Amino acid sequence: MPKHLFKCSECIPERGEHAVIKGEGEDLTDALPLGYLNTIPGSITERGCAYCGAKHVIGTPMKDVIHMSHGPIGCTYDTWQTKRYISDNDNFQIKYTFATDVKEKNIIFGAEKLLKKNMIEAFEAFPNIKRMTIYQTCGTALIGDDIEAVAQEVMEEKPDVDIFVCNSPGFAGPSQSGGHHKINIAWINNKVGTYEPKITSDYVINYVGEYNIQGDQEVMQDFFKRMGIQVLSTFTGNGSYDDLRGMHKAHLNVLECARSAEYICNELRQRYGIPRLDIDGFGFEPLSNSLRKVGLFFGIEDRAQAIIDEETARWKPELDWYKERLKGKKVCLWPGGSKLWHWAHAIHEEMGVEVVSVYTKFGHQGDMEKGISRCEEGALAIDDPNELESLEAVQTLKPDVIFTGKRPGEYVKKLGVPYLNAHAYHNGPWKGYEGWVRFARDIYNAIYSPMHQLAMIDISKDEISKENRFLTQRLISDASLSEDVVSSTTLREYTGKYDCLVGIRDKEYPHLESSEKITDVV
Repeated sequence: MPKHLFKCSECIPERGEHAVIKGEGEDLTDALPLGYLNTIPGSITERGCAYCGAKHVIGTPMKDVIHMSHGPIGCTYDTWQTKRYISDNDNFQIKYTFATDVKEKNIIFGAEKLLKKNMIEAFEAFPNIKRMTIYQTCGTALIGDDIEAVAQEVMEEKPDVDIFVCNSPGFAGPSQSGGHHKINIAWINNKVGTYEPKITSDYVINYVGEYNIQGDQEVMQDFFKRMGIQVLSTFTGNGSYDDLRGMHKAHLNVLECARSAEYICNELRQRYGIPRLDIDGFGFEPLSNSLRKVGLFFGIEDRAQAIIDEETARWKPELDWYKERLKGKKVCLWPGGSKLWHWAHAIHEEMGVEVVSVYTKFGHQGDMEKGISRCEEGALAIDDPNELESLEAVQTLKPDVIFTGKRPGEYVKKLGVPYLNAHAYHNGPWKGYEGWVRFARDIYNAIYSPMHQLAMIDISKDEISKENRFLTQRLISDASLSEDVVSSTTLREYTGKYDCLVGIRDKEYPHLESSEKITDVV
C-alpha cells in the first residue's frame, strides 16, 4: 500500500503520510494514512473546528432548544442552516440561530453580563421554548468567561427553564471530531438521569448517532414502530431535550454514526449497563442485517423479517434497474466520517459503481481502516485533503461522480464532474429501502443529466450542433411527444434512447390506459 504525495504538496512532504493507494492483497496495518492529527501548517485545511462538531453536528438537531453561541457572530453564522436537520416542530432549530455577538470591548472587559442579557432576551422572545444550550467559542474561552455560573443564575431566576452548557471551543481538538467527544461526555455528565421518561413498550431503545437529515430518522423510526419498539430518544435528530435527559431508561442503545456518538453509548453502558448495538441504515443488505440484529436482541426476529421481506419485494426491482445503468461508473467517496465506511461496500455491491477514492477530513484511523477495507483495489485514500489535492485527485482519477460536501462539490463541478451532497443529500432521505433507491436515482440523474452535459460546452468556442441541443427543448418541440398523441410506444423509443429521461416515468398521463402509464413503461 504505497504512500502517495501529491505534486501540489511536494513543498509539504509530511502530507505524504496522509494518503495511500490500496494495493493487491496488502495488510491494512502496514500502511494506513495518518489521521486525526493537528493540521500541518501551510496545508490550508478545510476541516471544521471542535465548536462546529459540537454545535453544528450534535447539538443543533435538538428541536425544542435555543442554541446560543457565546462568541463572535461569525461562529454561529457559519454553523447555521448548512444541513437539513428537519424536525416536527416547524424546524425551529433551523429557522433561528442565536449568538451573543461578542465584540473587541467584550474580550477586553469580559462578556458574562452580555451573555446573561442575551439569554434572558432569547427566552422572552420565544416564551414557548424553555430549554437552551450554550456553546463556548475560542474568544470567550480564552478570556475565561464562566458560562456555567451565568447559566445557573438564569435558571435560579427562571425556575421553569433548563440550560445545558457545552465547553467546546474551536481549539478543543484537532478537528470537529473533538467537539463530538466533548458534547457527548458533557451531556451524560450533566443531563442524563435528570428526567424520568414514560415507558410504553417492552422493547425500548435510544437511537444514537442519527441526525434526521431530510427525514432519515423518521424512516428508521417507522421500522422500529412496526416492530413494536419504543424509541425513547434520538441523539439528536428531531430529538427532544427532555427525552434525551431520560436516556438512562432504555434497554438498548442502537448506534448509527459511530464516529460522532459512540462516546455516549460507551458511557451509558459503563454507568447504566445499557448494551450497545451498531447498525447501518444504508443499503438493502446492511439495513436488513441491522433490523435482524435488533429483532434478535428483543426476541422479535419474525417482526423484523416481515418488514425486510415486504420492503425488499417492493423496492429491489427498482434498485436493480439503476444498478444495470450505474455498473462500472467511477465514484469518489468523500463524505464525513462514518459514511466513508457505511457506503463504500454497499454502493459497490448494490449499485455496481467502483469506488476509486475515499477521504475524510475529521475521521480517525479506525474510520479510514474500515473505509479502505471496503473499497476496491487501487483506491486512493486521503486524510484531511486540501482543495489543491482534491483537484489533483479528480484530474488523475477522472471519476464520473463525487459524493462530498457543498464546498468541495462546487469546485469539482468546474472540472466537469457532477457531485451529490453527501452531508445534506440532494433529494433525501437516503436511509431505508426506498431511500436507497432514491440515492441510486440521484446518482443516475447526476451522471446522465443533459443539463450537466450542456454545461460542459464552452459557448465562446464550441459550436452547438442540433445533436447537442438541450433534450428538454427537443421534447417540447417534438410533436410526437405532445399530450394529444403520446403513446407508450413513443415513450419506450425515447426512454430507450435517452436513459437520462428516466425522471419522466414519475409523471402519469391521464389519457393513457392504466396499463400504459409511464411508471410501467420504463
